[in-house]
Amino acid sequence: MNTHPLPPQVPVALPIAVNTTLVRNTFVLLSLVLGAGAVGAGLGIGLNLPLGIGMWLVFMVVFIGGPFLIGRIGNGQAAIGATFAWAFAVGLLFSPLLNAYLSFPGGDRIVLNALATTAVLFTALAGYAVISRKNFSFMGGFLVAGSIVLLIGIVANIFLHIPMLSLVISGAAVLLMSGFILFDTSRLIHEPNANPIMITVELFSSIVVLFSHLLNLFNMLSGDD
Repeated sequence: MNTHPLPPQVPVALPIAVNTTLVRNTFVLLSLVLGAGAVGAGLGIGLNLPLGIGMWLVFMVVFIGGPFLIGRIGNGQAAIGATFAWAFAVGLLFSPLLNAYLSFPGGDRIVLNALATTAVLFTALAGYAVISRKNFSFMGGFLVAGSIVLLIGIVANIFLHIPMLSLVISGAAVLLMSGFILFDTSRLIHEPNANPIMITVELFSSIVVLFSHLLNLFNMLSGDD
């Protein structure tokens, strides 16, 4: 008779089930929202909207206030419609900055490089978060703190106009937005009650900020600033 105790059972980590429908629908919605933003930007470029502090303030009010309004609406068709309208307005108000870069020598190259880098970074980061199924929720506190520090730096440099500080801020912003993309994409997997509309809004915001700072980096590194 075997009197030896049975070996303890080693717990096996079960794979996390991915709601593929939720992930697919979120990225389909995001692609359509990005299209609405692109239409707004194209219209703004055609209208040649002026670039100035007033336009920048309006852009910040719309860019920051829009997600709060969409969050209050909640879910459903009204929230989706508000998201498309907000993305269109963001693109329209972002167009003066695009026009400014396009007016620089080699500006079309700067914009294309920033656009391509944004697309590659987002695809790689979002794809990694979905495929690896890692939970990036631990980054939440760091990302919020980093956003506050980044905003303080941006406001300070509006008055200081230090090129090196601008370069550091844009580099930090790229890293921070990369973190937000990982964080928000992982929520689709690890949050059972994740709101795909709000995650779409947050991913769109990260892409816009990422693109704007990549524009600054490519411009400064090209020597055309």
